[in-house]
Amino acid sequence: MTESGATDESRFLEMRAVNVARGDRVVLHDVNLTVEAGEHVAILGPNGCGKSTLIMAMSCQIYPIVREGMRVRIFGRERWDLTALRKHFGVVGAGLTGEGLPGERTAVTSGLDAVTAGFFSASTLWPNLKVERVMRERAWEALERMEARHLAKRMVGEMSAGEKRRILIARALVHRPKQLLLDEPSNALDLAAQRELRETLRRLAQEGTGLVMVTHHLGDILPEIERVILMRDGRIAGDGGREEMLTEARLSELFGTAVRIGRDEGWLHSW
Repeated sequence: MTESGATDESRFLEMRAVNVARGDRVVLHDVNLTVEAGEHVAILGPNGCGKSTLIMAMSCQIYPIVREGMRVRIFGRERWDLTALRKHFGVVGAGLTGEGLPGERTAVTSGLDAVTAGFFSASTLWPNLKVERVMRERAWEALERMEARHLAKRMVGEMSAGEKRRILIARALVHRPKQLLLDEPSNALDLAAQRELRETLRRLAQEGTGLVMVTHHLGDILPEIERVILMRDGRIAGDGGREEMLTEARLSELFGTAVRIGRDEGWLHSW
C-alpha cells in the first residue's frame, strides 16, 4: 500500500462490505465494522469463525476482495505505507514464535534486544541495524509497562510462555501505539500467567491504549471492554454492549452448545 489522504486520529478502523478469501475459499463475508481510536473491543466466536482472519485484514496482512462498494480505512486512510502504519498500532499474534518473534535467532536473543528489534520488524538486532538511543529508551519503557524489566537480559529461549507473551506485547508497544490488536492473548498460558497477563492488559487499557482482542474465552474479556462483536461462519452475528451480547442464550446459539455464565465482579467465566 502507498500512503494517500489525511490521517484521522479519532477513528481506528472503518470497514464496509469487506469479503476476504483464503486460498479458494471466502472466509469473511460482507463485514461492516467501525472501531474508534482508543476503544476497547472483544471479538468472540468459535474456532474457525473468521476472527483471526478479521484481525489480519485489520492489520493489512491480507487484503479484501476488490469489488464495488468495498472500503477499508485505517486512521482515515485507504492507502498506507506499511512501515508507517506499524507506528500507529501494534499487533500481537496468537503464536509465541510466529509473527511477533520471527526467525531462528530469536531463542538466543535477549529480551531487551527482541523488544528493540520490534522497531525493525526483525528477530534480533543484526549488525546492519542502527539502534538509536531513543529506541533503547522506548524498549525499556515498553518492558516497564509490561512489568518485564527483569527479562531484559534473559534469552528468549529460556523464557516461559507467559514471559514470551510479555515480550511479544512489549515489541508491539515500542511505537507507543494508539491501538493494540491481540489474537488469542491467553493461548498456551497456564492459569497464573493468564491472570498476570489480564491484569497487565487492564492497566494498558486504563492508561489509554485501545484494545481489540480476539478470543473464544470469556475470561479474556476484561472489565474495561464494553463492546463485544460476535462472529459465526465468517460473518458478524452481533455487535453491541457486553451486557447485551454476553448472555447465556446468545452464546449457546453462537457456540452450538449449552453455555452457562458465571460472574465475579467485572469478570466472566463460562462452562
